[in-house]
Amino acid sequence: MSSTMNTVRPIARRLLALAAATTLSACASFSPEQAAAPVQQKSRDWLGADLPMQRSDDQRAAARRRTDALLAAPLDAQGAVQLALLNHRGLQAGLYGLGMADAERVQTLLWPNPVLNIGRLVRGDEREIERGLEFSLLSLLGRGARQEAGVRGLEREQARVAQLLLDVAGQTRRRWIQAVASQEQLLHAQTVLESASAGAELALRMRQAGNVSALRLARERAVLAEAQLAVEQAQWQAVGDREALVRAIGLWGEDLAALKLPERLPDVPADFRTADDVERQTVAQRLDILAAKRESEQLAAQLGLTRSTGRINVLELGLQRNSSNEAPTQRGVELSVELPLFDWGQARVAGAREAYGQALERTAQIAVDARSDVRIARARAEAAWRIARRHHDEVLPLARQVSDETLMRYNGMLVGVMELLADARAQARAVSAALAAQRDFWLAESTLSQSLLGPVRDGAVAASSSSSSTAAAEAGGNAAH
Repeated sequence: MSSTMNTVRPIARRLLALAAATTLSACASFSPEQAAAPVQQKSRDWLGADLPMQRSDDQRAAARRRTDALLAAPLDAQGAVQLALLNHRGLQAGLYGLGMADAERVQTLLWPNPVLNIGRLVRGDEREIERGLEFSLLSLLGRGARQEAGVRGLEREQARVAQLLLDVAGQTRRRWIQAVASQEQLLHAQTVLESASAGAELALRMRQAGNVSALRLARERAVLAEAQLAVEQAQWQAVGDREALVRAIGLWGEDLAALKLPERLPDVPADFRTADDVERQTVAQRLDILAAKRESEQLAAQLGLTRSTGRINVLELGLQRNSSNEAPTQRGVELSVELPLFDWGQARVAGAREAYGQALERTAQIAVDARSDVRIARARAEAAWRIARRHHDEVLPLARQVSDETLMRYNGMLVGVMELLADARAQARAVSAALAAQRDFWLAESTLSQSLLGPVRDGAVAASSSSSSTAAAEAGGNAAH
């Protein structure tokens, strides 16, 4: 037994030395930070925000300090996006996923392990020791294709996390727009309520003096009731949209009270974005198209592996050294090959070829859909911009002009106070509609910006929220009748 171990130890030492050298070289190339770097760079280039890794206490403390600094002032849209990137646990989970994909890539760089066989046979006084060392040649043949597939797998995971990054940032920006717009509509509804309260009080006094009819007083009271209802609806909408924003940026506890929003949305720009070749830009950088291309390339690598090894399932090379106390030592080489008598691998090769063709067709369809998405998003954003500018440039100035003219006639005793109140309500309706148009433009602009880089996956949520906000705005405007 001791002679057996003395013979095995040199072989084992050589194998361990080779395995250690290969493992160390592979581990040196394993880096979760490098795997996450392309996604972090996209975050800076696309969003102007950082996506830091938070694995250590120091990294988490740095994120906490940035969160406190952002909450110290009214939160703008860019600050909301940065807060989401700092606090979204799903993004941090995605960064861990990149490390896992990089580990799988590094695994493909390792050489396949040899198999050491040791046996001891006894027959009477004869003792025979068998030693064998086997290598899988089939694994060696497919090593290059597996390495290529590992690289493509990491790239696909990077594209997936980048899409998640876009989803989080786009959803946060839209929820910020909704929250600020709802807050602004609430302030406007409260102003309308004050006006309706004054009108109802004035109508009551005039009725007591016999200057207006009971019908007119009832109408003013109905206007007041509608204004009160509109304020309650606007309050509910503002609370819901604020909570949606809080979820998007990952706040809880004491941070909820620290969150402050600006009083109004930014002004609608005077000019709409230039009509660049958005379709060409989309095909070049859309994440869903790039991910589909990476899948096709990965399947192409797998197809190459299948073609190389499709007809052989077992191909092993073995070194043999057998010793006996009654015969000379035997040395030799053993090659194990599976004979492809029934299965020539044609089904595996054909299946891989079909999967590759399917991926190509799917990539083409994704590109067609992406072009359409961008055209629709741009058309909606441009239409929303025109509507918002028309409210800003024409509707509101005309409403103010009508109000000024009505006030002049009231001062000249040409119209009564009820006509003045009716004009004030018409102006309030115009303001409410302009606020809704401003909000709709910024929502459409956010959707367009994201669609140039990747699909907008929370479109249904945003549309539903927009519809509920529009209903609240219309209720506030109707309260001004």
